[in-house]
Amino acid sequence: MNASQRTLRSLAVAAALVVLPTALAGCSATQTGGGGSTSGSGGDETLKIGLVTKTDSNPYFVSMRAAAQEAADAAGAELIAKAGTADGDNDSQVAAVENLIASGVQAILITANDSKAIVPTLKAAQDRGIFVAALDTPTEGNEGVDATWATDNTLAGEQQGAYVKAALGSTPPVVAMLDLQPGVSVGDQRHAGFLTGMGLTDDSPEIAGRQDTNGDQAKGQTAMENLLQKNPGINAVYTINEPAAIGAWTALNNAGKAGSTVVGSIDGGCTGVQAVRDGKIAATVMQFPGKMAEEGVKAAVAFAEDGTKPEVPATGFIDTGVQLITDEPLGGLEAKDTAWGLENCWGGES
Repeated sequence: MNASQRTLRSLAVAAALVVLPTALAGCSATQTGGGGSTSGSGGDETLKIGLVTKTDSNPYFVSMRAAAQEAADAAGAELIAKAGTADGDNDSQVAAVENLIASGVQAILITANDSKAIVPTLKAAQDRGIFVAALDTPTEGNEGVDATWATDNTLAGEQQGAYVKAALGSTPPVVAMLDLQPGVSVGDQRHAGFLTGMGLTDDSPEIAGRQDTNGDQAKGQTAMENLLQKNPGINAVYTINEPAAIGAWTALNNAGKAGSTVVGSIDGGCTGVQAVRDGKIAATVMQFPGKMAEEGVKAAVAFAEDGTKPEVPATGFIDTGVQLITDEPLGGLEAKDTAWGLENCWGGES
């Protein structure tokens, strides 16, 4: 091979080395640029969305997680689901959020166990450019979140109260209040809404007593037993949720007072709707946790794509709706029957 031939060969090899990395890069982009990639998360990376619920056992949050998973799958995103160890446990949720931040999520959806204590941790996530949304339970002052999807719990309480009032008719109310626990916004709003629907206040003499139940069936039964001992004339019961309502009905039934006492509730779980059908609860107000999760995931995807954040109404949250469920509509209140309720309830078949 002469000098001229050697020079031409060297130039050809150099040109090939320049072209090869470009070709390989184009091949890599083709292989990883399919389903599951988002432009907002680096183009080639799968969008990671964290979900932190209050617990992983309550059917309400189980249904929320299932809806979030379905929405994430449809968007080609990865859902990383975590939960608190118990309702009210903030420390476990703080740890869950910190773990999600470390894992590189682009969005975090959370149902806060403590609306105030979780805020600094959520702000730390926002400082890293992570989209944060509250589901079901607003944070205090809506701090630490970019949006909130929730039930209008005041309205839900008003509907429960209005129905109980209509069911009593001309009978003077003697009301037992089975609350959640102090300082939780959901419980405070439902409690206040119920009183508004009844046309009462906390100071009204018609209030026979109140006890906290933590939304638990066994504690609801104990609370109702205690209140009946103090005032056997109770004829109306406010309950924070359906487990507490079923516990209250058990105590009333054991005391021979179930047939003469109106029990109202809020939730829309399949077990609760069945309790309405069975006559244990007079009416319940259904909420829609699946919709909260679906909308939260959609917003996370939109944020990852182009930084879009949802518009939040002046109320501070995006309302996902409520629906009164009863087989005996009263007082001109718009209601759906239990057949509809069992078709649209959450938490599996009753």
